[in-house]
Amino acid sequence: MSTVIWVVVVVAAVVAILAVGYFVLQQQRRHRLRDRFGPEYERTVQERDTRREAEQELAAREQRVNSLDIRPLDSETREAYGRKWMEVQERFVDAPGFAVTEADHLVTSVMAERGYPTEDFEQRLSDLSVAHGRTLGHYRQAHEISSRAAHQEASTEELRQAMVHYRALFEELLATSGGAVNGDHSPRHTDPDHAGPARREPINDDEPTARRDAQGR
Repeated sequence: MSTVIWVVVVVAAVVAILAVGYFVLQQQRRHRLRDRFGPEYERTVQERDTRREAEQELAAREQRVNSLDIRPLDSETREAYGRKWMEVQERFVDAPGFAVTEADHLVTSVMAERGYPTEDFEQRLSDLSVAHGRTLGHYRQAHEISSRAAHQEASTEELRQAMVHYRALFEELLATSGGAVNGDHSPRHTDPDHAGPARREPINDDEPTARRDAQGR
């Protein structure tokens, strides 16, 4: 075999190895993004023209959030927020619309306390998706109901669901360790009724509707 042929064979082998390596790295990156963002990965893929574009956006979110000073809450602050949440839940019985608005403000307050920018809702979603992708759907639904509640367009049952949705993210924000954004994964769950700082179940489906429905619904 001539030297030229040997060179061609070696070059082809190197190219093949590089191609395989690139493919493996891409797959590892894809699996990592899927694991980190959960349902947000598929949501972003559906919203973008290509999977590559979606993955680039998700990687950019990671880079942005890693540049933020996201910090854990100390135990005293967590307990204080837990008490505030219980107070909000108790007010739901007599003023469900007002309680949902308070819940929205309380979640935003916890985000700010932990170091997340809170000025723009869409940016909040983007930043939260990095460590809270599995509960972000709860936040979206709660915010949508809260927006309608501000115009008195939400039923009491919808308001109850909003409280459940807000609680899912609220508990996760309180429980997350400081290292979650930069590598360690925060506690993630899809069940908003798990035990947490708001242990009392104030929004009882068996509670008489007349007592809960402060808006006449």
